[in-house]
Amino acid sequence: MLLHRRWQSLDEADLGWLHAKYHFQVNAAGNPAHQALGSLVVWNDDEIAVGRGFPLHGHRDMEILTYVRQGVLGHRDTLGSEGTIHAGDVQVMSAGAGIRHAEFNVGEVPLKVYQIWLLPRETGGEPRWGTKPFPKSDRSGRFAVLASGFADDREALPIRANARLLGATLKAGERIRQQLSPSRSAYLVVASGRIEIDGEPMGPLDGAAITNATAAEIMALEDSELVMVETS
Repeated sequence: MLLHRRWQSLDEADLGWLHAKYHFQVNAAGNPAHQALGSLVVWNDDEIAVGRGFPLHGHRDMEILTYVRQGVLGHRDTLGSEGTIHAGDVQVMSAGAGIRHAEFNVGEVPLKVYQIWLLPRETGGEPRWGTKPFPKSDRSGRFAVLASGFADDREALPIRANARLLGATLKAGERIRQQLSPSRSAYLVVASGRIEIDGEPMGPLDGAAITNATAAEIMALEDSELVMVETS
């Protein structure tokens, strides 16, 4: 089953410095059709103005993945970690028993990121942070695993959830068949471009919840960048 969540149907917020669209319902007033999917509870599409960002704040018992689509994200936290994450790169933070961090746009253009939250397998534990570059050439024509809670995905950033984050780039006219497990769900977002998935047209920034499927047939209608989470 595929449920198409079009960009126009997503809840949103505008704080001036932050423009956000929410693929999942964030409060009782939000779109009731956009419920959590397994351990995947948040997928925010954030655009942050130059020089602005989120001041020091705390999290616990959450796996937080950040996929940078445009610009440069600056990070610092109470572990002493600091880093800059560029477009195409991924950041992961296991909040564990508790961590405080700040994130800002340190680039010269609006920062565009996907903020993805997953429930951990277990609560508590030591917090940790990590980041890694993922050249888009390495995921050309296929989905590459970027972050994962499964030991077999050795090249991916580790997380503490029964889930994985994948990314792909497709040229116009290119097709791929992505194997899925019917015991898991998936959420796919078109970061750029246009595609068809199982015959359903999807535009730029649209999302789709996929359940009870053994595979997804994807064709790029134009050059496209795709981001997907598989979760149980």
